[in-house]
Amino acid sequence: MAKKDDAPKETPKQEAGEVLMATPPAGSPRVVWDDTNMRTAYANVCNVVGTREEVILLFGANQTWQGGQSEVRVLLSDRVVLSPFAAKRLHQMLAQGLKEYENRFGELKL
Repeated sequence: MAKKDDAPKETPKQEAGEVLMATPPAGSPRVVWDDTNMRTAYANVCNVVGTREEVILLFGANQTWQGGQSEVRVLLSDRVVLSPFAAKRLHQMLAQGLKEYENRFGELKL
């Protein structure tokens, strides 16, 4: 006879265009990541600038493929403006993600 705790857990229903992530802790709202209007861009270059009120991430692609040039052209494609608090949370998430990556695949040497 199955115990009450052994009952199958109900899986949240996923609507079209929704990406469901891990179940949030009890008492927290469920976050639904809606990717219906998401676009994807490739960047091999990133820069960070900012002011007291915001942190700006600039993304682009290095179009110079040969060494020895006096100028390197980077075509900027995207700008992401964050509050300092959101930037700090992004920093923590990137650090954790890179730590997990390096544990799995080895250290990234720059």
